[in-house]
Amino acid sequence: MAGAGTSQLSPRWAVFLCLFTILCSLFTPAVAVKENDFKKCDQSGFCKRNRAYADNAVALGSSWQAPYKIVPGLASFKDGQFNAIILKTIDEQGNTVRLPITVSFLKSGTARVTVDEQRRQEKDIELRHNSGARPERYNEAEKWAIVGGLEVDKNAKVAHESETGIKIQYGPDSAFEADINYEPYSIEFKRDGATHIRLNDRGLMNLEHWRPKIEKPEPEKKGGEEGQEEKKEEAPEVPASADESTWWEETFGGNTDSKPRGPESVALDITFLGYEHVYGIPEHAGPLSLKETRGGEGKYSEPYRLYNSDVFEYVLDSPMTLYGAIPLMQAQRKDSTVGVFWLNTAETWVDITKAKESKNPLALSVGGAKTNTQTHWISESGLMDVFVFLGPTPRDITKSYGELTGTTAMPQEFSLGYHQCRWNYVSDDDVKEVDRKMDRYKIPYDVIWLDIEYTDDRKYFTWDNDMFKDPIGMGKHLDVHGRKLVAIIDPHIKNVAGYHVSDELKSKGLAVKNKDGNDFDGWCWPGSSYWIDAFSPAAIKWWSSLFNYDRFKGSMENTFIWNDMNEPSVFNGPEVTMPKDNLHHGNWEHRDVHNVNGLTFHNATFEAMLSRKKGELRRPFVLTRSFYAGSQRLGAMWTGDNQASWEHLGAAIPMILAQGISGFPFAGADVGGFFGNPELELQSRWYQAGAFYPFFRGHAHIDARRREPFLLAEPHRSIITSALRLRYSLLPAWYTAFYHANKDGSPIIRPLYWTHPSEEGGFDIDDQFFVGSTGLLVKPVVEKDKTTADIYIPDDEVYYDYFNYKKLATSKGKHLTVDAPLESIPLLLRGGHIFPRRDTPRRSSQLMKFDDYTLVVAVSKKGDAEGELYVDDGDSFDYEKGQYIHRKFKLEGSTLASTEAEGRDVKSIKEGEWLKRMRGVSVDKIIIVGAPSSWASKKEVVVESEGKKTTAPLDYHKTEDGKNAYAIVRGIGAGIGTDWTISFA
Repeated sequence: MAGAGTSQLSPRWAVFLCLFTILCSLFTPAVAVKENDFKKCDQSGFCKRNRAYADNAVALGSSWQAPYKIVPGLASFKDGQFNAIILKTIDEQGNTVRLPITVSFLKSGTARVTVDEQRRQEKDIELRHNSGARPERYNEAEKWAIVGGLEVDKNAKVAHESETGIKIQYGPDSAFEADINYEPYSIEFKRDGATHIRLNDRGLMNLEHWRPKIEKPEPEKKGGEEGQEEKKEEAPEVPASADESTWWEETFGGNTDSKPRGPESVALDITFLGYEHVYGIPEHAGPLSLKETRGGEGKYSEPYRLYNSDVFEYVLDSPMTLYGAIPLMQAQRKDSTVGVFWLNTAETWVDITKAKESKNPLALSVGGAKTNTQTHWISESGLMDVFVFLGPTPRDITKSYGELTGTTAMPQEFSLGYHQCRWNYVSDDDVKEVDRKMDRYKIPYDVIWLDIEYTDDRKYFTWDNDMFKDPIGMGKHLDVHGRKLVAIIDPHIKNVAGYHVSDELKSKGLAVKNKDGNDFDGWCWPGSSYWIDAFSPAAIKWWSSLFNYDRFKGSMENTFIWNDMNEPSVFNGPEVTMPKDNLHHGNWEHRDVHNVNGLTFHNATFEAMLSRKKGELRRPFVLTRSFYAGSQRLGAMWTGDNQASWEHLGAAIPMILAQGISGFPFAGADVGGFFGNPELELQSRWYQAGAFYPFFRGHAHIDARRREPFLLAEPHRSIITSALRLRYSLLPAWYTAFYHANKDGSPIIRPLYWTHPSEEGGFDIDDQFFVGSTGLLVKPVVEKDKTTADIYIPDDEVYYDYFNYKKLATSKGKHLTVDAPLESIPLLLRGGHIFPRRDTPRRSSQLMKFDDYTLVVAVSKKGDAEGELYVDDGDSFDYEKGQYIHRKFKLEGSTLASTEAEGRDVKSIKEGEWLKRMRGVSVDKIIIVGAPSSWASKKEVVVESEGKKTTAPLDYHKTEDGKNAYAIVRGIGAGIGTDWTISFA
């Protein structure tokens, strides 16, 4: 949320009263969100029905007969795809509906299971409804979420087939198998002969089929035999015990949702056999390892909800929905990871329970019963569309998921620096003064942000002419210092005559419609507003035109964009969002597309930034609050309206880790907390933690005190400045981590289960993490008055203190207690890694572009180490043409070498301007932590580069405790983009 303030109100008292009440309810000071403003499962008709359906099945136990079966004669397998018809029995007379199923086996080793509902003829569609909404199930989620990886594996083969089912082998070396059981329908997914995932394991699958709305006849009305027979034939009734009260209409919080298509939810139970830990399905403010949701000690009583919502001051340790939704879940056990991706963009609930299983009681003496994690997925509409990943490693899951939904866009380099924001900087003079004072106190930053008050009366693409009189002058002032401006642009468009954006939106017919087909009018920051329908190609094209420099006057090449409120947030709407019976492009109801709505707006802005000037091919930077699977292709996200509390500082880490393992690693949290005023200790600790968020932004509410770092008293200003400088020195390592995220979807900050999938003791640890593949292990301090940190050590490798190079007394599977006074960040170096730094202090990343590098080498127990550097111009798309440097560094024995990481013949690449300038950039210094004692007498090393041999001085040092040594080699002078070796022999 941008923040609070007074919107422009209508003079009519009724409207004034309405908006005043809404704003008061939203922004009355509170310690937490008003949970009653948002639905619980039993207040959401389809969730309540499906939970009851599951309860009934569980209560019946072995006598439960799932009403879904595949007809053997209608099943076939060809060219990597299994096609069949599932018959759903819908009444005691044996009437059925037909549900086409396709199981596709993809070249990546992923399996896709899609269940639809057989289309009706025109006569039936007329019976269905008379609204403008489309009659079929929503089937365009793939269009927004999936970008590749769907090529079918034609080498998949039938291993066995009978009247009861079919077994299909697929995947690498045919190590995967899908056992499809016909009656009752279920699928087992196996790897190397062992079952890992079962679909419809407990028979909880439920697809609410089409039926006409039958009004109860008046007593005097005559019902003919023919009409009754037609009803029985065309749309048989469901059992009378079904709860019909929310089939066609549902009310919550004074808002009524008409349901022209009737009930059409899809639900499926998915069991992970032998897996106790499951992760993912962001966004929720809870632990990384997901909790059970059926009540009891330490469990939630509500399912996890995925329904993108504007939730201010959200509660912690809760399955309550937040701003985004990625329906990807991973399950982890020792040396094995599997996962599922539930491709559905409607409101979704997920129940999680765990059950012990031991078929042989004697097995208890050999490790005990294994735990199965049982999940129940429930969506309001759309297809049943599930992707199944069999791993076996976390890296395999993220890679396969990345092939489907895309990977993190290569970011603008500046976006990895520090962002300074508040709601609001009040004028262009205010912006320039903040910039000057950051320089005066030598505090580095890259971006300053403008919230909604920069506009003329909340009209986007305009400026407040009294307070922002010279936005071009402001932009030029920032540009001289290598800094950028980010301005907020939201999807709600002020409804006022004479505002060119509103006038064009209406005249072109590009706004979201209400159920009657008229432009939907709701309330947000500007007051009465319309919403751009970013599902429409025409709307995207028009939206792009608004960002052209000659239309968004005052914007410049160093202006970038922030998309907020795109859930969408509608102050007077149901659950502070858009009515579900609104209509989007193609006549899809909002209920079908709600969770992907934010992505479509993010996408429209991303496309706009690509085309705002002809020939200007620069990477966009667009921050979004709302997101879905695939949003990672478009920019960054943050965790929304948090509070200035220790608890919210602690909660940010598992939230950001969950984003990373779910394919959207460019994530952060508002440093300092959005609501409230952090005490100085909290603010200092938050900057220390934020220095290790992939997206690093300080932000504050309009009612919060000004808290720019330069305003703080010592020692806090210096503590925060040190954290910022640490971030900037490590930017080369961060950028290299983003390169890998772009290549294979790997997280940027990595939880222990991801880096050490064999170490069960780390599976539920979510308060420490590794940064990329650097070997940097971070444990931010998130508790008041805490001056030590307990760090879990997941392996037998050697670890060093980052700041003083001391060798630490570690033991695998044990916690290491380190000192962590307020001025200190618990940060360890894992042996065996090499990472790049830039050590010259600068005021922005732009001014560091051609600085020399330092390499930090942490020697392993075996005496070796390796690492890499990826660098490009950080701005354009020239890296796609080979304009980048990618080096691999390796220490073996007494030799440290730099080689081309991809084996390219770099001499054959025609150098652009950036590569030419990089010729003058070298490796200036190398620090070897854990240097062997045999180097103690050495005074210099031999450097060989480009056919020449030179020497460089070596300084050998003992750590303060005398238990470790480190060596520093200075003045190396070898080009960063060239092959070189250093001999310590």
